[in-house]
Amino acid sequence: MSLERIKAGIRDVPDFPHPGIMFKDLTTVFKNGNDLQEIASMLYDKYKETGLTKIVGIESRGFITGPILAEKLGVGFVPVRKKGKLPADTIEESYSKEYGVDIIQIHKDALNADDVVLLHDDLLATGGTMKAAYNLVKKFGVKTVYVNCLVELDFLKGRDTLEEADEVYSLIHF
Repeated sequence: MSLERIKAGIRDVPDFPHPGIMFKDLTTVFKNGNDLQEIASMLYDKYKETGLTKIVGIESRGFITGPILAEKLGVGFVPVRKKGKLPADTIEESYSKEYGVDIIQIHKDALNADDVVLLHDDLLATGGTMKAAYNLVKKFGVKTVYVNCLVELDFLKGRDTLEEADEVYSLIHF
């Protein structure tokens, strides 16, 4: 199965970004054109009938497959970035990480109440970043918020922070 091949292609990087963390590096998958196309096709099949109007990708690896899927579905792409990276008026959300506090932002005019959103990132770990991004998206009063990650680290239970989402889906589980 191609999903098992893709999973096997994910590189483990010990002690990154901090000692004791085993980082799941998807760049080894992204550099393989066939794997990237396969991921896009699987996500397209999953979301093509949902009525999505926007893909909201989280900095930075959500910027890789998010726009690919947006193009394939014929919908818009909206970036969620770290504080100070977006040029126009923004709203923001802060969240705690294992090693500090961070702030993410989205443009004030990025979404509206008629949008059906897929909130996308490469990896779901503790859920801090994804929950903050979810909170940002919900501030727009959108109709539906689907949450998607390519990889989920099940043992960290990040999914538990997203109980309010309409759906949480990950392609690969560790």
